[in-house]
This record gives sequence, structure tokens and C-alpha cells, in this order.
Amino acid sequence: MKDISLAIVDDHKLFRDGLAELINGFCNYQVIIEADNGQDFINQLSAGQLPEIVLLDINMKQMDGFETAAWLKEHYPDIKILALSMYENENAIIRMLRLGARGYVLKDIRKQELEQALSSLVTKGFYYTELVTGKLIHALNTLHEEKPGPSLKELVSLNQRETEFLKLACTELTYKDIADKMCLSIHTIDGYRDALFEKLSVKSRVGLVVYAIKNKIVLVD
Repeated sequence: MKDISLAIVDDHKLFRDGLAELINGFCNYQVIIEADNGQDFINQLSAGQLPEIVLLDINMKQMDGFETAAWLKEHYPDIKILALSMYENENAIIRMLRLGARGYVLKDIRKQELEQALSSLVTKGFYYTELVTGKLIHALNTLHEEKPGPSLKELVSLNQRETEFLKLACTELTYKDIADKMCLSIHTIDGYRDALFEKLSVKSRVGLVVYAIKNKIVLVD
């Protein structure tokens, strides 16, 4: 089996160097690019040396993970992105997945789980954790391949305000921001959220996003 090539894009050199050394110690993996930020990564890319996987930090001062993921989605959509973050930020998870990331892991991930994540990206095309379900990643990355079929939207009736809330829930706005935008109290917004959880049989904001995307209520760019 040939080595799987990787890039690490992270502006903390000590962390990046340690991660590269760790991954190079895994069987069949080789880090071929280390970059300080998205622009540095782009500058290092060449037609003959494209990584199959990029471990992409989200918070970088110059061309952050969101901007880099958007660029990769447009220019090299086959490169698999594994997002790295220090925080369990729901909005960041949703945004990165909409930009094409195949997985999202925290930087305090154990060695064994990191190796499992890389293996899953290679064999399945995505990596699921308790933070992000494989169903969501699969839906975001194969939506264009799905054949038309019965829509859940046809089975579940949403009123205008529920639909408006659902669309806003697919953005980076907090629930308080959504309440302000809809001119409602946060208590009322919590009621919309809980009602949709029950009506759509989902358990989280991520589940709402899955429903909205699969039923074309929100379109993925």
C-alpha cells in the first residue's frame, strides 16, 4: 500500500511539528506539506504534489480554516479536509461541514483516535464522532449524488415561522441572535427549537441542518 499524503495547516509551529512527527510514525502515512496558514498552504501546493488529506486548523490570523476550506472546495474538492479546533463550537462545526470538511476533531484528540480518523477518511470518505455524526458528513458531501425521492418536507408540515427559524438555525447566529432577528423572546425561540426537534425527530442543531439541507430548505453552495 502506498503512503497516504497529508498536509498540516496550523499556525502553531510546535503543535504542527509534533503532529507531523506523530503522523509520520503511523503506518502508510506521510506529511508532505506543513503550512502556517491557508495562504502559505496554497503557495506550497503544486500539481505534482497534492495531499490526499489536509488537517486544517480553524483559527489562524492569516487566511483561516473557513477561507481555506472554501478555496479547496472550489479548486481541489477531492482533497479530504479534517478540521482541527480547540473548541466544541457548534456553529464552527456546521460552517466547516458546509464548506466541505469530511470531519471535525478537537486538538486534544488521543493518538489512537487520530489514527482511526485518518483511516476512516481513507476508507469511508468521512470520520464521525459524538460531535459530528457520519450521517451529517455523508449528507453534505454526497447530496448531489442522491436521486430524487420522497421528501420529508412532504411528510412534515412546517409553518412559515418554523421555516424561517430553521433557515436561521443553519447560519452562524446564536439562538439569542435568532430571537432578536425574528423579534421574539429567547423563550419563544427555545420553544420553536424544541418543537422542531420533536416534529423532525432530531436531537440537536446539527440534526436541524441535516433536515434543512436534505430537503432543499437551505442550499449548499
